Amino acid sequence: MCMTKRLLLVALAFMMPTVGRAQTILKYTDHEPLGGMRTRFIQDVLFPAIEKESKGRLKVDAHWDGEIGTGYQALGKIGKERAADMGIVVPEYAPKELPLQQLFKSFPVGPVESKQLSFFRRAYAEVAAFPAELEKENVVPLFFATGFPVAFFSALPLDTLKDIKGETWRSASFWHQGFLKNAGATPVSMPWGTETFNALRAKTLDGLMVNVDSGYALKAHELAPNVLLSKSLWLGHVYILVMNRDTWGGLAKEDQQAIQRAAKKAYKVLGTLMESSWNTQIEALKNGGARVRVLSQGEVTRWERATKYRELQTAWVKEQEEKGLKGAAVALKKVRELLNSAMR
Repeated sequence: MCMTKRLLLVALAFMMPTVGRAQTILKYTDHEPLGGMRTRFIQDVLFPAIEKESKGRLKVDAHWDGEIGTGYQALGKIGKERAADMGIVVPEYAPKELPLQQLFKSFPVGPVESKQLSFFRRAYAEVAAFPAELEKENVVPLFFATGFPVAFFSALPLDTLKDIKGETWRSASFWHQGFLKNAGATPVSMPWGTETFNALRAKTLDGLMVNVDSGYALKAHELAPNVLLSKSLWLGHVYILVMNRDTWGGLAKEDQQAIQRAAKKAYKVLGTLMESSWNTQIEALKNGGARVRVLSQGEVTRWERATKYRELQTAWVKEQEEKGLKGAAVALKKVRELLNSAMR
């Protein structure tokens, strides 16, 4: 090729418009099916916001209902195995890897709706041990979502929470099992789903202490129609949307910022959605034949005292320190302060 022709081709190359870089596809994993408030919000609000803020440079390929891994496998699948770029991690499902984050469920009462979201955002921003635990597992937190408050579904008459004394109640959380025991009930643990429903049917189980939406999804109200609940009955169940640390580090700065902007915009919508969904959930229970009563603030306070949660927390901290886990007492103190602040 002659020199003149080569120079012409080079000049034409510089004159041509720059071709935009290829779209980045982020594989997402979630252990729950698409359909509940949280999953629909992520699919319909957060993911479109990420695509919009990145001007189409980022797109999420979502895999639901444990297609890539269960809730108990999610941390490893996203972090060290890199089977997905991002997804939902629940601290309760990874107690060995995220020991200090078990503290969230140790409180029977807490902030509601958008104040819950503010609490978790502050907790991970101000308690260095929490993101440090995640970083050790090769993930970074991007967004926090929460579940509905705790409800008590009883097969027997349930006028007040004192009525659980002497009865057999199921809860998955070791903290909540401690609450039930201190309140005079016999706590039991069993797999969620068919086994729990059949135990209610067989009358070997008197009630469930569970977030209200999970109880409704199980149709627990068909066999345990007496329901007591309150927005203030803190579940402490956080869904952390995390990204593989290497994937995050490999994104352009403008794409990292686009995800952060999308998260901020999504938070503004989520608090309002939680409030409206709460009312919808109560109506659905009533329409399904449940006898639902919202507890007064005085009743919530009496339940808080009955759980003796501070004694349980103190025992847990001592146990963790004996195992060699540092920082448990410091983390507990800071979480208490943040919760108190969020509830003002």
